Amino acid sequence: AGSYGDNVFVAMMFAKVVCVQLISMLGYDLLFQDVDIIWFRNPLDYFHDESNPSYNFDMYFQDDGAHSARYTPFSANSGFYYARHNDKTRHFFTTLLYSGDLIIQWYSHQQALVQLMAEHASQFGLRVKVLDRDMDEFPGGWHYHSRKKRGFMKEIMKGDHPAKIFHMSWTNNKANKVKFFQQMGQWYVRKEWESIVQDNATLSKPSLTESCCLADAEVICHYRDKPSIIPCGESNPIDRGKPSFW
Repeated sequence: AGSYGDNVFVAMMFAKVVCVQLISMLGYDLLFQDVDIIWFRNPLDYFHDESNPSYNFDMYFQDDGAHSARYTPFSANSGFYYARHNDKTRHFFTTLLYSGDLIIQWYSHQQALVQLMAEHASQFGLRVKVLDRDMDEFPGGWHYHSRKKRGFMKEIMKGDHPAKIFHMSWTNNKANKVKFFQQMGQWYVRKEWESIVQDNATLSKPSLTESCCLADAEVICHYRDKPSIIPCGESNPIDRGKPSFW
């Protein structure tokens, strides 16, 4: 996709529905995540912990951060969620598959999912838990871009944090996601492979045998006003007039 909400993006959103519905029909619990997510710790431990006060839910979603009318009442982010297999979740995912026209009409997988989820919670007792956006365990783009969370993001940059994952949501395009990960010290793709990652280039047979990734991330500064593992004070800001992160 060239950017959030374009036609390629919408087609990809329908693919997200199909792959999850197939796993659900096979009878498995499932964790779905977008590719712009990094793991600091195994998030499955949170969902499998029977002593967790929030254990008895059917589905868990990362909070999107955008508490707007479009995503009410749940404000769930459809890029990271966990679902226990049962009759309620299987019915939900099948209904979502049959509602693909909503995704095309609304240009949003997330909006269709949230609206159907509210319906299934009301009519069928589907138990949904949206993980509070102020929880430190499941941060995302809202934290990355929010000045209110700058202190927390500095803890992540220093490696002193309880976060299990980080989701680079709230970012307009793939190119910026790569740049943000690079200055976070979380991008491990070799330079010669970056054009393949960013431009959707076709993989040739020889390239499949070559190492795509680095053992240690190469840190590259791009924007001084965005979280970075090292000070990027000499770089221009991406948002006009914003101060340096450090």
